[in-house]
Amino acid sequence: MELTRRLVEAIKRLDFDAAVSFYAPDAVWEGRASGMTFEGRTAIRGFWEDATAAYVEFELQRQEILNLGNGVIFGVERTSGRLIGSTGRLEFRYATVAVWEEGFIVRTTLYSDIDEARAAAGRLAEERAQADA
Repeated sequence: MELTRRLVEAIKRLDFDAAVSFYAPDAVWEGRASGMTFEGRTAIRGFWEDATAAYVEFELQRQEILNLGNGVIFGVERTSGRLIGSTGRLEFRYATVAVWEEGFIVRTTLYSDIDEARAAAGRLAEERAQADA
């Protein structure tokens, strides 16, 4: 849980070197709604850089975080910001399911449907518990 909090803080500071240090070298980041997948620290860093470059103001707030056990963390985040050249603000609320192994994230999946993510995270934690039994 503490590592996840530190990861979110690094992203909030736009410190992508620190953020990707929480990922395993061959980690996978997947956006379910977007269909985008990024493999490895360099690609994940590139995603974060590209995702935030269009903003004059960018904010990330963790609204919920749950340790479901067996390395599975479920979180709900809210991202908001003002795009370059715009006076309005955009806001997104989404959920992430992260799998941690040996102190590193090996996979993060982003969901636009929070209930779908919560159910998927629960199933994943159960599957990992059964595999360890």
